[in-house]
Amino acid sequence: MTAPGTVDPPSVATRSSSSGGRSFVGSVPRDFARRHLIVSEGVEDGFELVAVIDPPPPREVLHNLSVRLQRPLRTRTADGEWIAREIDRVFEDARRSAVTVADEGSAGHTSRAGELETSDGDASADGVEALLAAADRDLLNIDGKGAVVRLVDAILFEALGRDASDVHLQPFTDKCKVRYRIDGVLHDVRLISPGLALSVTSRVKVMGAMDIAERRVAQDGRATVTIGARSIDLRISTVPTSHGERVVLRLLDHSRELHDFEGLGMPPAVATPFLERAKHANGIILSTGPTGSGKTTTLYATLKQIATDELNFVTIEDPIEYELASSGLSISQVPVNPRKGMTFASGLRSFLRQDPDVILVGEIRDAETARMAIQASETGHLVLSTLHTNDAASAVTRLVDLGIEPFLLASTLSAVVAQRLVRLVHVACEGRGCAECLNSGLRGRTGVFELLVVDEALKHLIARRAELPELRAAARRNGMRTLHEEGERLVREGRTTNAEVSRVLLGTM
Repeated sequence: MTAPGTVDPPSVATRSSSSGGRSFVGSVPRDFARRHLIVSEGVEDGFELVAVIDPPPPREVLHNLSVRLQRPLRTRTADGEWIAREIDRVFEDARRSAVTVADEGSAGHTSRAGELETSDGDASADGVEALLAAADRDLLNIDGKGAVVRLVDAILFEALGRDASDVHLQPFTDKCKVRYRIDGVLHDVRLISPGLALSVTSRVKVMGAMDIAERRVAQDGRATVTIGARSIDLRISTVPTSHGERVVLRLLDHSRELHDFEGLGMPPAVATPFLERAKHANGIILSTGPTGSGKTTTLYATLKQIATDELNFVTIEDPIEYELASSGLSISQVPVNPRKGMTFASGLRSFLRQDPDVILVGEIRDAETARMAIQASETGHLVLSTLHTNDAASAVTRLVDLGIEPFLLASTLSAVVAQRLVRLVHVACEGRGCAECLNSGLRGRTGVFELLVVDEALKHLIARRAELPELRAAARRNGMRTLHEEGERLVREGRTTNAEVSRVLLGTM
């Protein structure tokens, strides 16, 4: 028996028993196998060897399967995604086998497997809508899907398998590039023809409930796809260019396990004082950095670290990137919805009537949200949020620029952590480059952090509108290590490279 949740493939000896596979395909409807995630791996000693999910299907399902196959079963648990792929493989193999027999002149021969044959359909622009109408959200299911639908599914499936955060479809005069953003860097993965790119774009737009006939204006859409038990949200954006519509899909995998705080890579000299401030009853804690620097992940991990059933936690986000309740946390999450009047500022105002203890605001992006965050902190709440600044000290001047009175900021701001994400040397190839890391020599990322703790000295400087260099100098005297110093430490430890640190920290002090 394989342990639950593993993705081990069947042994060579088991898979070589092809008669069991043919019996399974001939006796069990594909829908039944997909619905219960159950697949045969062959016959051994008179038993049908069957892979099932954990927990396994109900006893009556296994009984019905045994009756259909006319032999007793032996089961092992396996990963649901692997089982789904294996179901598609064995039924597709049977379909191809049946087609081959027909091509060799076996006129009049029919089989259950032969009924599985599907047509690629019309991949032209005129036939796209018909192709899409029969599409299924499950990326692992190819039954009944046309060529364009299968291509989009394959692109998304590959992107998710490589842990890409975004998929780009970038049109040019004679081609369209498909690119994945992996570990913060774009990689070219394939080229498709302009004609096919038009159909692919239409497919993506239909998935996002967008207007496929309108190609002259930018559009936004959302969709959800599944891979086995995983649910992935897509945020879709299209923009017209001189060579056609450019498409970007942001991939949000809600089934991914939320980072533990220790997994952020925050060194103890930063983590200890940061968590100490995060456990205060009130104050404002900010995570700063550019888009894609891991700010939200840091705040999520912080909530997970400090969450208790004794406190009321609420968040307002745009969008909700991870379902925190699925990690066992008693947290209420609210998505921004400007069309219905739910903004960061209005959400904050509503939260103050919900008896909160800790409030997470996805981003402080305007004066009204900043003022509401200050008010929430002043009235005895802990507020966590993000801000787009290059370093920690710049958060102070940014909030003053948004109209926050310096004396109010001095009394409410508790700590600011600035961060970046740097790629790590790929251990498997020792940084030389391989197919797994797309020949970059780098795989995975860790955080680089600098922490500004607002002590009494900094409060006085903030209240009297001190300039940015003076704030930075005071923070350094208080023990703050800069982003550059932390990056150099990672290089000395052999975990990343000088070139990577320079790329990520370009433009910071």
